[in-house]
Amino acid sequence: MQLLDKIRLGLAVGVAKTVTGIVRSLRLGAASVLPGEISRRLHPKLLPLLFEQVSNGVILVVGTNGKTTTSLLLKQILADSGFQVVHNSSGANLINGLITALLNSTDITGKLSADFAILEVDENILPLLLKDCQPKYILALNLFRDQLDRYGEVDTIAQRWAKAIAPLPKDTTIILNADDPTLSSLGQQLPQKVLYFGLNEPELYLEEIPHAVDSIYCPRCGHLLDYQGVYLSHLGDYQCPSCGFTKSKTSLDSQEYPQILIGVYNKYNTLSASLLAQEIGIETNDIFSTIKNFKAAFGRAEELEIDNKQVRILLSKNPVGMNETIRAVNNIKKTGKSNVTLLVLNDRIPDGTDVSWIWDVDTEELVKLGGTLVVSGDRTYDMALRLTYSSEEIATERTNFKLVVKEDLQQAINAALEFTPETETLHIIPTYSAMLEVREILVGRKIL
Repeated sequence: MQLLDKIRLGLAVGVAKTVTGIVRSLRLGAASVLPGEISRRLHPKLLPLLFEQVSNGVILVVGTNGKTTTSLLLKQILADSGFQVVHNSSGANLINGLITALLNSTDITGKLSADFAILEVDENILPLLLKDCQPKYILALNLFRDQLDRYGEVDTIAQRWAKAIAPLPKDTTIILNADDPTLSSLGQQLPQKVLYFGLNEPELYLEEIPHAVDSIYCPRCGHLLDYQGVYLSHLGDYQCPSCGFTKSKTSLDSQEYPQILIGVYNKYNTLSASLLAQEIGIETNDIFSTIKNFKAAFGRAEELEIDNKQVRILLSKNPVGMNETIRAVNNIKKTGKSNVTLLVLNDRIPDGTDVSWIWDVDTEELVKLGGTLVVSGDRTYDMALRLTYSSEEIATERTNFKLVVKEDLQQAINAALEFTPETETLHIIPTYSAMLEVREILVGRKIL
């Protein structure tokens, strides 16, 4: 590195660390983005320089759902095995957030000492990131429709991913979800080493394909796929009767693996992190040990005790995510250990300003089992209307269904806690910005 580059790097790092200190000391926020934005202006090539310093390689975790939980689990597996790991734990997954996370682990000269960097990356910026940076591993979890005002269709994103990944070095390892037809097809066309994870547990099949389904057509020829069964949304066991395209062979037997937290979606998160860890060289028994002791990331099936009552926060920001959350909550409802649910719907930039997606959610399934549903958030009445329609759809089946509408979030939380007996768990289903508000009310801070 030439002297001028060293000076620019030192200046960028020094300014970033100063900004971080000021923002945090004044309690203006988590300083998870601004330091990266400023330092990037001072040194436009800062991110690739930081990537190059990670001794064993950078791991990018991408996908619509599950990035934060999977990244945290993988970080914990590697840390438990003695590796030094950098991670964007704040969840800031755009370019400036990635820079900030890496800078937090450098010294004042910009030297980064880490074995691995695990970075969850917004699916829309992956192609932009790969123009300048070369990761050692890319882990792709799934592709669903998400934030209709920001992102294109699933096929468009997949095509952009394929174009960006193909030129990477052949020793880059790509790990994909075989149950997702779009990702399975993507992997079958890449020149790099590709490994697949997926479920082989027919007992987890859904009774029918849900409304929030994105890619049930063959990514090769466009013919309707023939599904043996669906695990969630369009993820399942499939083949194309027209061109012969079929699900890629997985590297793990999912039945042999435990899972973190609740829900089928968390089984996918477990499998993906386990496969990548094994590829790095971690023993299976060590992986299982970490899974057993894993604690949820903030808002992702995070469990809290409030006023001697159990509360579980289940972030849900798109149709597939909320459908799976409802599925998990209903499984607990059937045991009699949960009868109260709080839904909080916001429409801010982090959530997506178009909330029409709630009409693709199978809220009828939540109403069907009865209980008390409390709604709040910026779009309180949109969610209340959706649940009201759901109750009318199944009027002959529902029992003991109660809808409580509270515009004020503090009042909504208080009401939901009051309705919840100490022997049961209150489930809170918020969108992203709503989740931060809920945590701030419950524990006094937005994120860990």
